Amino acid sequence: MEPALASSLGRIGELGVGLLLDLGLDQGMDLGLNHWLEFAPIATLDPGLDPSLTLSGLGQLLQSENGVLRIALLLFPFALLVELPLTLVMLLGVLRWKVRELSLPPKQSLYRPRVSCLITCYGEGAALQRCLLSLCEQTYPGEIELIPVLDGAAANPRSLAALRGFAVTPEIYPKRRLRPLLKWQRGGRVSSLNAGLAMSTGTIILALDGDTSFDNTMVAAVVRHFEDPDVPAVAGCLRVRNSWESLATAIQAIEYLISIQMAKIGLAEWNLVNNISGAFGAFRRSILVQIGGWDTHSAEDLDLTLRIKSYFGRHRHLRIPFEPRAIGHTDGPTSFRGLLKQRLRWDGDLLFLYGYKHAASISPRQMGWPNFIMTVVSGLFVQLVLPFMILGSSAAILLLLPWRAALALGALVYAVYLLWVLLNFIAMLILVSDRPLEDLRLLPVLVVFPLTMFGLRCWSAVAILNELLRRSHEDSAMAPWWVLNRANRF
Repeated sequence: MEPALASSLGRIGELGVGLLLDLGLDQGMDLGLNHWLEFAPIATLDPGLDPSLTLSGLGQLLQSENGVLRIALLLFPFALLVELPLTLVMLLGVLRWKVRELSLPPKQSLYRPRVSCLITCYGEGAALQRCLLSLCEQTYPGEIELIPVLDGAAANPRSLAALRGFAVTPEIYPKRRLRPLLKWQRGGRVSSLNAGLAMSTGTIILALDGDTSFDNTMVAAVVRHFEDPDVPAVAGCLRVRNSWESLATAIQAIEYLISIQMAKIGLAEWNLVNNISGAFGAFRRSILVQIGGWDTHSAEDLDLTLRIKSYFGRHRHLRIPFEPRAIGHTDGPTSFRGLLKQRLRWDGDLLFLYGYKHAASISPRQMGWPNFIMTVVSGLFVQLVLPFMILGSSAAILLLLPWRAALALGALVYAVYLLWVLLNFIAMLILVSDRPLEDLRLLPVLVVFPLTMFGLRCWSAVAILNELLRRSHEDSAMAPWWVLNRANRF
């Protein structure tokens, strides 16, 4: 098998170099391919070609019927067969949303229920006051109940001092009520959310992180969706607040703009929102009570989303909107080490949730056909299977191809994905961005964005193996070990 694999990869490398030559990227240089790379005849890729041809067969392949498509299928099969269809679904949804936004007047709603904000706090310190102040300053005319739940208050003097130093003045902030809840012993994020839910009195529940601040129109933008009784939850929009603190945060800012702000707008048009962010999600209180609140283990946001979606197959009128005007600002990890540590937890939890806890509920009967297909493709395949394919093929190219062929093929793949990201970024700026001039400053960072996403995709395989071999969700920093050990095992 190894000689056959090496031969196939060699032919792919030849095609990559040939495409670079055809594009004029290496004109005038004699690479001497036949001197340092031995190929099986390129005709094995296409039986209609002359078996004696090697690099010159590329010209025939390009000139043949559907030649470009056939080369693309050789070099980018998963991009064409999986990522491109998903991107088109998303972009069509964005265009549909944009047409409606431009053609219809803004909806006015008189629905003003009491809103309870459950704010999970642990080590935020002074940033907690910024979160509370942004909620007090909401333009929403109804009542807002602020319930900051400080986990492990005895061990968090800075957060405790910030909470005690914040007061809501009724004359300045009418209809705003602060009801802090101190948990002296640490119990984890899920226990904080459930404790806040039991204490809350609002019809609409917002689950928020203590280090996240919000635009002052957030609550009003979210609540209007719940006037429709078929809406059990609303996904909010997140932006990276510290986007210029480091290169790592700038890359995360681009990722959030494309994969959250733009992607969820498009997916919501087809009722296919994949996740309600744990840092910012809105729920109807009745649905939280019905499903038993939040459950243990670390990825409580995706877990809750999948449990809500398990009703979609039986109640096909239910939908989860995404509200792009409800914007929260959160801090991303400032170093690549911190980013890898974060994704080790996030991506490992995907295997636990998709492969164990919710394996039985991922079915058309439970989720309905549209969400079932989207979950299988974007969840099971793209997030759990594709990282191993990318890591394996990359390792084979590096180990089995001559370095010049590997470099040429890598350059071609990088160029294609850079163009892909650039087109998505431009579409985001034109169609979606609420701060286009600010977001435009991120354009130079796109040069390294494909490389970072490639690294994170490979790291996903490590995270999945970590969960598979060590059950890493059971030693998460999101909750102490004595809480996780008492949880249900899957």
